[in-house]
Amino acid sequence: MNTPAEIPAIPAVILVRPQMGENIGAAARAMLNFGLDHMRIVAPRDGWPNPAAVAMASGAGRVLDGAQVTADVAQAVGDCTFVYATTARPRDMTKPVFTPEAAMADAHARIKAGQRVGILFGPERAGLENDDIAQANAIISVPVNPDFASLNLAQCVLLVGYEFMRQRATVAPVQDGLAGTDWAQHAEIEHLAKHFEERMDVAGFFFPDHKAQSMKTNLRNMWSRLPLTRADVQMLHGTLRQMVRWKERG
Repeated sequence: MNTPAEIPAIPAVILVRPQMGENIGAAARAMLNFGLDHMRIVAPRDGWPNPAAVAMASGAGRVLDGAQVTADVAQAVGDCTFVYATTARPRDMTKPVFTPEAAMADAHARIKAGQRVGILFGPERAGLENDDIAQANAIISVPVNPDFASLNLAQCVLLVGYEFMRQRATVAPVQDGLAGTDWAQHAEIEHLAKHFEERMDVAGFFFPDHKAQSMKTNLRNMWSRLPLTRADVQMLHGTLRQMVRWKERG
């Protein structure tokens, strides 16, 4: 986990289950065009390292050299305090929806306030799945032609990278609403969500069985919308533990 002094001044670009090495390499080039060099790759289809990605990256090979590979989205966003998910449609999820311009203005403000930011980009064929988006705090929706809404992975990275670079010179520093407070990282919120699900499962909350997964996804969306501090997370863990003790005494 990053300490406040180690938090980068740029977001992590997280490629989720990318399918072609060429697209990973092209995304690396797009990133470096706009000063982004922190890439994370979730479960690449063709394994890693990938010679096709290296060939396509050309002068941006150092982005690939420093790329972190994880098995799932939860690992990739574990140290982040705020995550955006890029998608062509909002998916009817109860999350804030930003244009790329507004999202990158928001990202700059969060980074200046000491938060660790990540941006999820989905696989080329179908984009992010609902379970991926459930782990994000907000959605970036690109205003494109509804009759041809599909963007190439590198194009999407390029668009967001451009907006990040453009906003860099225009966004003024902001004061965090909770001065001196450490925001919870996604790994900590993930642990809390699992703890909550375990207690609710014991209580028989997830009923009937065929609705259990959608109920859990809705709960994950709820956790991702809450701006939790580390103190909040610790308090909620304590509340859950105390409720178990109270039930056992009863």
